[in-house]
Formats: sequence, C-alpha cells, structure tokens
Amino acid sequence: MTVARTICLGFLAVIAVGTILLMMPFSTSNGTWNNLIVALFTSTSAVCVTGLSVVDPGTYFSFWGQLFIALLAQIGGLGYMTTTTFLILLIGRRFDMRQKIAIQQALDRPGMSGSAQVIRSIIATTLIFEITGTFLLLPAFVPEYGWSKGLWLAIFHSINAWNNAGFSLFKDNLIGYQSSFLVVFTITMLIIFGGIGYQVILEMYLWLRDRLFKKKYNQIFSLDFKVATSTTIILLIIGLIAFFCIEIRNLETFGSLNFRDQILVAWFQSVTPRTAGFNTIDIGKMTTAGLFITIALMFIGASPGGTGGGMKTTTLRVLTSCTKAILQGKEEVLLYDRKIAISLILKAVGVLVASVATVILATILISLTDPTLDFIQILFEVVSAFATVGLSTGITGSISITAKLILIITMYIGRVGVLLLMSAVLGDPLPTRIHYPEENLLVG
Repeated sequence: MTVARTICLGFLAVIAVGTILLMMPFSTSNGTWNNLIVALFTSTSAVCVTGLSVVDPGTYFSFWGQLFIALLAQIGGLGYMTTTTFLILLIGRRFDMRQKIAIQQALDRPGMSGSAQVIRSIIATTLIFEITGTFLLLPAFVPEYGWSKGLWLAIFHSINAWNNAGFSLFKDNLIGYQSSFLVVFTITMLIIFGGIGYQVILEMYLWLRDRLFKKKYNQIFSLDFKVATSTTIILLIIGLIAFFCIEIRNLETFGSLNFRDQILVAWFQSVTPRTAGFNTIDIGKMTTAGLFITIALMFIGASPGGTGGGMKTTTLRVLTSCTKAILQGKEEVLLYDRKIAISLILKAVGVLVASVATVILATILISLTDPTLDFIQILFEVVSAFATVGLSTGITGSISITAKLILIITMYIGRVGVLLLMSAVLGDPLPTRIHYPEENLLVG
C-alpha cells in the first residue's frame, strides 16, 4: 500500500460513503430512496469539488442532503490526507513517518518538517475565510429569505466557493445576483484565495504582518508565490478583457446589461472557470469563442496546494518558460532568475500529455455514447469534469447513463491527479543505475 494508493483509495472511500448517505430517504426532498446514479454522480462531484450536477440540488435534496454535499465538498477541498491527519491530531495521536510522507506528497511540499503545524494552519485558514464569506453573504440572502434559510444559503455558498466546488441552491445558480456587487465580490474572492494555495496565503500573511509591525527585514517570497500570483493575475485580466470584448454583443449574455453589470459579469466569468463552477450568465447561450476561452481557462485551472483542479498555473508557466528558452536558444529554463530542475520540467510535460490524453479519450467515448450532442458541448463538459470546474452548457442531466459514468471517472482522475493515479496503479518506480547513450532526434 503505497502513499499514492492510500490517497486514491481514500477518495474512493469518501465517495462511497457520500453515495450511501445521499441515497437515503432523508437526503431527498420527497422522502424516497435516491437513484444510485444521481447519488454517485453528486457524491463524486462534491468530493472532487467539481459542482456538476444531474439534478437541481436546491429542490431535489433535503436539508440533510444539502448538508452532506457541503461536508463532502469540504473534505474534497481540504483533501483526504489533510482531513485524516486533522482527525488524528484531534484525538491526540502522533502520526508517523509514513503519514508525514503522505502529507508531503498530497500538499506537494518540499519537506516533511512541521507537518502538524501546516495542517493546523490550513484548517484555521479555511475556517477564517469560510466564516468571513458567510458573514459577507448574509446581507444579500437574509432580507430575501429570512434568517434561518438565509444563514444556510450563506454557509453553503461560502463553503462551495472557498473549496471551488460550485454547487448552488438556486435554480439559476447565481444569475439572479449578477448585478449584486457584494455577492460577486465575496464569491470571487473566496474562489481566488481558495484556488491560489495555502502556502501563497501564508506568505502573503507574513508579508502583511511584517509591514504592519514594521519589521527590519523584508519577507522574501518563494518562487511558488511569485509564479502562482503573477500567473493568476495575468489570466484574470486576460479573461476579463476577452469575455467583455467577445460577449458584449451577445444579447443573451452581456449585451442587454448596463456597463457596470457587464464589468461585473465579465469579471465573474473570468474567475469562475478557475475550477469554481458558479455562473452569473447562461453558459449554454455563450458564443463559440466565449466557450473556447472558458475551456482554455478551465483546463489551466488553479494553483498547486489550493482547492482547485486543472493543469495548474505553475505547470503552464514551466511549459511557457521552456518554449521561451527554446526560442532564445538557451539550454536552461529560468523563472525569476531561478533555474528550473529537469525533473520539474519532465513532470510538467507529463501532466500536460496525460491531461490532454484523458480529455481526448473521454470526449471520444461520450461522442460515441451520445452522438446527437454537439462537439463543443461534449468537450466543454469533459474539460469541466476533468478540471473539477462544474460549469455546464446544460446537458449534464440529459446525457446517457454511460456518459455520466464516464464523467464520474473523469472527475475522479482530475481530482486525484493523473500522475498520482498512474503511480497508484503502477507502483513506485524502482531505482536504477543504468544510463543509456544520448542521441539526437529531429523534433518539430
């Protein structure tokens, strides 16, 4: 039982428990036993923090069903190993070297020291942001729905936004709040900070603390911080401009809104493909160009160590830096005056190839099972599932059972990671001292 197998089987166990809970009569609004496929799909989507749903969670599930979805999204966002380690710390047990290695691999940390402190800081950060988000959403929901329902709506959407899950209890998702600055600001900030990674948030906090107390030494940001923040900002700006320019003439999305609301909607649409899944416009009515831009942003995804999925921003920067080095005739890949190790470059290439292969295979299979669907709709749905986003053009509930099972597998692969899953299947590589001769090959 390797660490990779422990993580993969752990996610499967949580999905199985969630499926059983969501099948119970007390989880549905009509009090009857839930359909197995609906329960399995919803549980997988919640644990994989995707947000795709074959039913309307706000009307189909009871309060208990909605609570289970929120808890599953919370576990999925934190990660199986983080949740398990936190429970071990709660009961006062010490975890051994094996668990430290698992935490290191699950969080993609460079070392194993301070694992307990890292878990405590992750839990504390999660609670601070989710509670803050809940209080900020209360003024938007309580006046319309009352205290009890308004409070639950604020809690549910805050948890889903922070964990980049994307489940909404409103029939039209967040379209009804597309002009609400408070809702748009709160949800997008939770999405961004949830997806940017705990290490980045910690470094940001230390920098602010040093500035506030006027420490003599300056906080030195890590390469992870520089790459994650700069890439995130660039993608958000590009997405905002692209969606505004492309959809502004589309009367069914942006065109009928005033300028202020157009900016709000364009900003939200730029943020949400970063694996969040909420929407303030009808995705199915977007232009083809708008859908392709959304697909690209979904495929890139969030940053390592966060609650989002996708190929990751750091992978994109490593690959683009490789391209830049080739064009400049350099033999070293540099990022912020730091040399990138060959092992990281190989990992980035492996992530890209495996991700593209998974998306292509799933798209082909669903095209065979549901030939009446448009290609752009199938590709959009598959990328949304793989990148654990949750956006949909509206076909999720109407696709065949086989296609739903394919999406379930795709969501699972996207959450645990292609390379981690392959490592779990194949086992840890054996060390070798054999070195082979080098030879040139025509490429490109």
